[in-house]
Amino acid sequence: MPFYWPGAVHWSGAATQSLSAAALSALLLSSAVKHFRDPGFYRQVVPGYLCRLDGQGSAGAAGGKRPLAVMTREEWIALSGLVEAGAAVGLLIPAARRATATGVAVLLGVFLAGHVEAVRRAYGPSGSPAQRKVHTVRLPLQVPLILWAWSVRNAGRRRSA
Repeated sequence: MPFYWPGAVHWSGAATQSLSAAALSALLLSSAVKHFRDPGFYRQVVPGYLCRLDGQGSAGAAGGKRPLAVMTREEWIALSGLVEAGAAVGLLIPAARRATATGVAVLLGVFLAGHVEAVRRAYGPSGSPAQRKVHTVRLPLQVPLILWAWSVRNAGRRRSA
């Protein structure tokens, strides 16, 4: 006979999936808040080819066109913070969880380009030892985050099968 402790928690697959989704939601929400409290933390992660210079439309510093430069770096940071906040909420809604987790996995995959660009700049002539350290750690952390979002996405499918 198994030992039973009154009031003990017995985890089902659904409870584990809900806890994982809530933890990922909390991480995204804390990141979203940081986007607005400390936007400088994200400046180097926004690739330059996405950024227009204030008042200069989509022309680059050398006068070349940047067709993807539709917002300033600060606007990209704010937008990604809003998207992360929305995703944090979506992960908490069971009916929206699978679609939201899919979107989070894709979003984090897209963010990889920015992290690669930040590492490239950190190791360039204007990079500092602190930037090298921070971005060298941040880049590989994206992979477990993508896998985590994907696991939240797939947990619903396993449960219904």
